Amino acid sequence: MTVQQPRQNRSPWIAFAVTASVAVLTILDVVKVNVVLTPLEETLQATPTQTGLVVAGYVLAFGIALVPSGRLGDQWNRKAMFMIGLVIFAIASLGAALAPSASLLVIARILQGIAAGILMPQVLGLIQSTFQGQARGQAFGILGAAIGLGTAFGPTIGGLFLGGFGSELGWRWTFGMNVPLVLVVLPLALWLIPAAQPHDGRADLDLVGVILMALSVLFVMLPFVLTTGSGDHPSRWAFLGLGAITALLFVRWENRYRAAGKSPVLDFTLFSFSSYRNGVIITTLWFAAMPAMFLVMTLFNQQGLGHDPVVVGLITVPYAVVSAIVAAVVGKYTFRHATSLIIWGFIIFIAALIGLVAIAVVVPPEHNPLAMAIVLAIAGVGPGFIMAANQMRTLMDVPVTQGGVAGSFQQVGQRLGNAIGIAVGSAIFYALVVAVPRDASGLPDPTDASSVAAYVYAFQMAMAVLILCSLVALIFAGIDHRARSKQLAEQANATVKS
Repeated sequence: MTVQQPRQNRSPWIAFAVTASVAVLTILDVVKVNVVLTPLEETLQATPTQTGLVVAGYVLAFGIALVPSGRLGDQWNRKAMFMIGLVIFAIASLGAALAPSASLLVIARILQGIAAGILMPQVLGLIQSTFQGQARGQAFGILGAAIGLGTAFGPTIGGLFLGGFGSELGWRWTFGMNVPLVLVVLPLALWLIPAAQPHDGRADLDLVGVILMALSVLFVMLPFVLTTGSGDHPSRWAFLGLGAITALLFVRWENRYRAAGKSPVLDFTLFSFSSYRNGVIITTLWFAAMPAMFLVMTLFNQQGLGHDPVVVGLITVPYAVVSAIVAAVVGKYTFRHATSLIIWGFIIFIAALIGLVAIAVVVPPEHNPLAMAIVLAIAGVGPGFIMAANQMRTLMDVPVTQGGVAGSFQQVGQRLGNAIGIAVGSAIFYALVVAVPRDASGLPDPTDASSVAAYVYAFQMAMAVLILCSLVALIFAGIDHRARSKQLAEQANATVKS
């Protein structure tokens, strides 16, 4: 294996800061649009399907682009891929901000998602190749904190733009804010990110594998992103069958490609590592629950209870601050205690979800945002543990030369979980409030007791599904903890015998 050494005269943490800031931007665009969906319906006359695609189209494109982009970054040049992704992201963000119609906004969001799918694998690959041991744990801890901030502050940012600029300019600035930020980051990335990286000597692109992988992700995610909870055609589930067929073809092709001595787009030997296998499953379930929780909570408070978008956005601020601090602090402990941190993280998060359901039932509507903000402040400890520890644990045993594609597939799990969680949670929510009387603008009357009761019930049912996802993730966290304990015991015995 030939390894090109990066320049040693500059701290790797400087380049890390640049790449991590871009990772936050890509995650912000998953969640900050939650509070602008209603203004989109009012100003662009967007249909429920179009507003759904503003969220889901981004997630879908993000998921499809991840593994091919991670593969190209590993085999070619991560810095070059990062710069390409940045430029596309800025152009797409400008297009979204200036979109004259809902259809063009959806197209811009899909292009944004492709750019995000190009960027994120390079961030993970750069961390994997630049840091080792405890320093890698710290880097993933800080990244987890940053992503946690982005996830939780997203609705706040959207709400502040709406409050400051009004409905139309507010949602346009929510998308357009990326442009000046990218213009600042672009020269810094060009200057600070090292171009040299380790290579394993093979440069097979595996185009057939890339296409089959992209089709598999597309077909599996498509029925979920097309689920709105109102008037959805049942034939969309046929895509799952196509996804199963293309996934089977993908696995068989990859195994044959590897047997021929070539380098496949996804080396399935990665799943021989229990840390990677369990980590991807936990990631998928976690992202099915956490972002969907924010969306359902936003819909409940904004549409059901009639709270202002700024107020709704501020609910998540305590969560963001606490989760970010916790993730940054525990990062240095994740190398040794990752599995325990993940277990405790899910226990705390599940307790918080139950607390949110209780608040919706017993707390008066006018006090709901404050009560939920308090519970989310406590809840932030859980995601702080999970975000820092699971990223580190998943990639712990992965070879450095496969860091980009391994991280990419983990991100595919995130986007797949994201799409499923949002689709299921919002579909249940909308289906249970479809009969609620609405005014001329299409919104319910938050002072009507029966209307509020319907929204409370919808919130309960949607959250019940997210609690179930979290419980399943907790089970896999326990399985992974046992596997790690067994691995450490075997290593200790081997040391004693030697």
